[in-house]
Order: sequence, then structure tokens, then C-alpha cells
Amino acid sequence: MYRAPINEIKFLFKDLFKMNDIFNSKDINTFDEDILDGILEEVGKLSENLIFPINKDGDKYPASLKDREVILPKSFYNAYKSIAEGGWIGISGDTKYGGLGLPLVFNTCVNELLSSACLSLALNPLMTQGQIEALEIHANEDIKKIFLPKLNSGEWCGTMNLTEPQAGSDVGALRTAAKKDTDGDYKIDGQKIYISWGDHSLSSNICHLLLARLPNSPTGTKGISLFLVPKYIPDNDGNLIARNTINTLSLEQKMGLHGSPTAVLEYKNAKAWLIGEENKGMKAMFTMMNNARLGVAVQGLSQSELATQMAIEFAKNRRQGRNLNNPNELTTSIINHADVRRNLLTMKSLTFVSRALCFDTALAIDISKATNDTLLKRKASFLTPIAKSFCTEMGAKVADLSIQVHGGMGYIEETGISQIYRDVRVTSIYEGTNGIQAMDFVGRKLGYSGDIAYSILHELEKNEDFIKLKYPELSKKINTARISINKALDWMIKQNDLNDRYSGAASFLRAFALILGANYMSKTLLTTNDKDKVELAQFFLNNILPFCNIESSISTLGKNNLYENANSVF
Repeated sequence: MYRAPINEIKFLFKDLFKMNDIFNSKDINTFDEDILDGILEEVGKLSENLIFPINKDGDKYPASLKDREVILPKSFYNAYKSIAEGGWIGISGDTKYGGLGLPLVFNTCVNELLSSACLSLALNPLMTQGQIEALEIHANEDIKKIFLPKLNSGEWCGTMNLTEPQAGSDVGALRTAAKKDTDGDYKIDGQKIYISWGDHSLSSNICHLLLARLPNSPTGTKGISLFLVPKYIPDNDGNLIARNTINTLSLEQKMGLHGSPTAVLEYKNAKAWLIGEENKGMKAMFTMMNNARLGVAVQGLSQSELATQMAIEFAKNRRQGRNLNNPNELTTSIINHADVRRNLLTMKSLTFVSRALCFDTALAIDISKATNDTLLKRKASFLTPIAKSFCTEMGAKVADLSIQVHGGMGYIEETGISQIYRDVRVTSIYEGTNGIQAMDFVGRKLGYSGDIAYSILHELEKNEDFIKLKYPELSKKINTARISINKALDWMIKQNDLNDRYSGAASFLRAFALILGANYMSKTLLTTNDKDKVELAQFFLNNILPFCNIESSISTLGKNNLYENANSVF
């Protein structure tokens, strides 16, 4: 059984980050604690009572294609309708076009609750939300008026079409062709693969944001344009008048997320609208991709939360062996065994850090948008690949630990733990693999000066003085980790060969995520006397933060560690 972690979310919002104070200090009036409380209560009930009970339906009855129609579990229809009617799809959309206009941090906690309840279904609104933001920023007013009200209401859904058989991470290799039509619009020919929720009947229309190349455009990513291609063509009032020439060729058979149809789509002279300028499509698409990357980080977090809840419940009720901590207890719940407790504390602390990282990133995005603060925009951009990579990697790790806590029962489908692992595993791959996130992090995001990274480390250094008074031993461990990653950062900045940075990118990103975790846990110790949270912070700083030193060291080995020194291995 899933229980929405409302108190955990409120602690981060109200106590750790003090978001209400931050929004007020910037004269931003979109944050309202009463509205937040109401949202958490309503979405919590929806997630627990309606969405979570259908989670196994998506796994048992995978989406299938029959007579050109996508068949979904019947329970998905009412669940999707409830999400849409609650306003949870357009929660951060512009009120001018039917959205609720609430901060991204609100949307982030809503997406966590829905994703924990059923990741396959929650992926659908996530794709639509990314498209809403992309259209708000880059589309012309005529397109906004037609599409945004329908997308915000959930009457229509949105997707992202990047990948082709020969063009995965190398988007510039795409071959899908666009040509300008006589009416000023465009026609699309080509094939796209791995399209999440690419075809279905939950909504009356599906709007595809698609990258394609116009004739005589520059090669590579500089010659790519972005188009909106709906399954059904609307008139200027949003009435559907004709089916577009888009064919669903097949649905992928996947390791997990069985309830989410991942389509291969074929476009044959399909009617399209240009979004933004010709040959400037990558910039516009990155708006949707960055939105989705935080959303995917939240997906990783959501499965960490679900896996942790299920493991704790099982460990409390499964009795086996003697309690070595209490010899008078002849048989005990396995939660009293040292190895199980270590696993559960690891899971719970990683989930806490993942949630804090997601909220920190969303907060930076919200404030930077409202204030147009360049430094905050850079911080938001800096945190995004960390959140995407770390939270999804930890999602799989925590799900794996949950299987371990369940023992043999974790390997049995009946418990549902294997579904969590299978569902979350793709989050490290889509929306840019974690390897690409790490390369982006040590390349573009770190830059030549590393100023954002140094400023974050400086913030942690300020906290150390306060921690030292109450927790001197913990202060030493924080200081050691900060010095380790500071040395790694110095090394990264000095590298002229980008491949030297790339060789240690994954380790450096992981180390930075851990030092951010130390920052959140330090603030927790300074913020609350709640025994559970204090003990969890102490566990993280004693047992998990030391890995920051190891990852920092590995990150500076340079490219020869992978090339010249290991040239004959393969």
C-alpha cells in the first residue's frame, strides 16, 4: 500500500527551504501555503485511492496495437480523467490559456505523488507539461490559442519526437524532412521511434512536437527545425476536422513501463506548424527536454519513495531469526537485523536527498523565471543534470535494495517489487542518458570558471561552522568531503582536453550530488529537533557522504585511465 509522504514534502517546503519566505522576499505572489496544503491533500487522496490500485494493471496488461488502435488497461481511462479534471496537468500552465499558473515546485510534488502511484500513467501528463512550456515560450499567439487550452485541460495530450533509428543521442543525424506548404504551413515525412505515449485514446487528440530538417538547411543540429504535428488537425477554434497522415507502425516490447505505449510513428506528408524559427528547433526543443529532465528526476524519486515504503512495511511484518540487539526476543521482525536496517536507512536517506535535490532545482527554476536573475538561471541549469542523473540512478539502486530486503519474495511478481525496478530502470536512459547528463555537467554547465560550483561549496562551508558546535565529528566528515570535491573541481577547471573531464564526469556528478546531499542534511540538523530526521541526517553523513571522497578521487584520473592504460583490455 502506498501512502503519500505529505509530511516529508511539507518539511522541505516549509522548514528546510522556507519557500514561502523566498517567494515573498522576491515579491513573487504565486506561492501560497494554504493552496499547497490543499493540493497535497487532494492529490494524495487521488494517488492513494484511485491511481495506485491500478499500478499493477499496466504491468499485467501491457499496451498493445490492434487494428491500428492502441489498447490500454480499462482502469487507465477513469484514472486519467480524474487527473485531467483535477487540473493537475496544467497546474503550472499560464492562466491566460487555462492553466493554474502555480509554481513548478507545486507541479514537482504533484508529479512525485502521481508517479509513485503509477509511473506508466503519470508519464503521460509529464510529456504534455513539457510541451505546454515549450509552446508558451516559442509558439506564436495563433498556435497558443488553439493548442494550449486543450493541453492544459488534458483534453489533448503532448509528446516529444526526437529519436530516429539512426539518430539517437546524435540528434543532428536525423533524416525526417519538412517542406513548406502553399498555405504557409508545413508537411512532414519521416519516421520517429521511442515515442512515449505516442498513440492512445485517453485524450481526443495527441500533439507531437517533432524535430525535422528543411531543404537546404545546414548540416547537424544547426539545420533542425521544430514542428507541432497533431494526430487530428484542428481548425482555428480547436475543433477537430480531419485525421492527419500519421501512422503507428508498432509499439515497443519493453523491460518495464508496460502500461505506457512507446510507439514507432510514421509521418507521410503530415500537416505541421512551425514552432519558433526555421533552423532554430534545438533551442526550442531543449525547453521541453529540460522540463522533462527534472520530471524524469522526479520519476526516479517517486520510485525510491514507493520502494522504500514497501521495504519498510515488509521488514516490520516479516519475522525471522533472533534479535541480537535484544537476546530475550527469540524471533524478531527482520527490521531489527543490522543488514536490513542498513539497507532501509540507506534507502530512506537517498530518497530524502533525491526529493530535496528535485525541489531545490524546481525552486531555482521558479525564482529565476520570475526575477529573470541570470545567476539563478545558471544555477537551475547547473542543478538539472545532477537531479536527472542522481535521482534516477538512486531510484534503481533503492528499488534493487528493496528487492534485497524482501529476499526471495522480492524476486516473486506477487509483491510488485520487481515492477518498480523494471519501471524505474529506463529513467537513467531516456531524456538523455545519465552519461550524457554527466558530460553536459562537466562541460557546458561547469564552464571554464566553475563559479556556480564554487559558490555552492562555499555555502556548505558556511554551514560547517554551525554544525561544528553541535556535531563536531560530523563537521569533520563534511569538511573532508568538501575539500575532496573542491580539489576535483580545481582539477576539472584546469583541463584543456575535454575528454579528460568526460573520463571522470559520472563520478564527479555523483560526488557533487553527495555534497549537495550533505548540504541538505546539514540544514536539516540546523532546522529541526525531530528525532527521525536528525538520525537520518546523521546516518547519511556518517555512512553515505564518505563515498564523495572516493568519487572525487576517481573523477580526476584523466582519459589515460580509460584509453592508454586500458588499451589492450578489449
